[in-house]
Amino acid sequence: MASCSTTNTLVHSQHLSHSRHSITVNSLTWSRAFAPLNSSLSHSSHLRGVGGSVKPLITCNAGAAPVAAANLAPGTPVRPTSIMVIGATGTLGRQVVRRALDEGYDVRCLVRPRPAPADFLRDWGATVVNGDLTKPETIPATLVGVHTIIDCATGRPEEPIKTVDWEGKVALIQCAKAMGIQKYVFFSIHNCDKHPEVPLMEIKYCTEKFLQDSGINHVVIRLCGFMQGLIGQYAVPILEEKSVWGTDAPTRIAYMDTQDIARLTFIALRSEKVNGKLLTFAGPRAWTTQEVITLCERLAGQDANVTTVPVSVLKFTRQLTRCFEWTNDVADRLAFSEILTSDTVFSVPMNETYQLLGVDPKDILTLEKYLQDYFSNILKKLKDLKAQSKQSDFYI
Repeated sequence: MASCSTTNTLVHSQHLSHSRHSITVNSLTWSRAFAPLNSSLSHSSHLRGVGGSVKPLITCNAGAAPVAAANLAPGTPVRPTSIMVIGATGTLGRQVVRRALDEGYDVRCLVRPRPAPADFLRDWGATVVNGDLTKPETIPATLVGVHTIIDCATGRPEEPIKTVDWEGKVALIQCAKAMGIQKYVFFSIHNCDKHPEVPLMEIKYCTEKFLQDSGINHVVIRLCGFMQGLIGQYAVPILEEKSVWGTDAPTRIAYMDTQDIARLTFIALRSEKVNGKLLTFAGPRAWTTQEVITLCERLAGQDANVTTVPVSVLKFTRQLTRCFEWTNDVADRLAFSEILTSDTVFSVPMNETYQLLGVDPKDILTLEKYLQDYFSNILKKLKDLKAQSKQSDFYI
């Protein structure tokens, strides 16, 4: 049985204060088994096997030992408008950066060193610093002068899920505590606490608890789905008359525009009433895959070439990839795909959240309006290009 134990102690005696006691500890403890059961949370949870035997699965540990409280003298005050965005080049991260800059924040973006730099972030007015969550020694210097961290990061598809999403986040949270970060906003996944059999969701839930136990002033925001992801998945293939892949499962997802997510995030960031809370952001309505495809067909004015993949095929593929060490990470991601293709609803009522944040529900973009605007703009551009082409042919 695979078992992973992660112990992260920051160099030079990094001190972390417990959320309910006036002590600091060398490294924070959160221990939880990644088990395919809804096991209760504890500092040592296990999967009970055949005959009542207890079998630990993937367990992430950071050993704790109380030490003397650190005598920290007050340093240079940090402006509340100074924020660090982790995962700034991603679908959500870039919208968070744009929103922050529009609202007058001093934005710093942590990006990995790469051959093609993230110049668009600099062009917008953000400061770009190089760092890597998989290399903890690169993190501390990037956080100097930062008041708030907004964590939108997740691992790349080619990376093992736990490398960035667990080990990297543990290092980041510990470093944030040691550096005196005032607030930490973490984006998680809706219902991650209900699916311990899916590594990505279990890691998100484990990170939520690690952040809570760290004592950092924080806000956790769980998300259901991005409207932007539907463009490449459905809208573009339909326009290009290519195959659209779907499943036969009735899963419903309340997609939300990432611009709305970013706007609500900064409202929550400024609200003292939200400190330490768990929020879930969901769109106005939950949609099945077939309903989204039908909407795209209507707006595009053409039928989609739909290829349906039975859920049973996904399940078989996951079991097959588990047989080979080099395909384990593929199996982890297929496990998440199974959840998205099961009889599940990724949505929550938002009335209480809207009231808490003082937001008018009418200001939240609907999927119909989002896709209508997209197709209107694209079809207009295609029409203009066709007209220009005909005009060129005439003069030639």
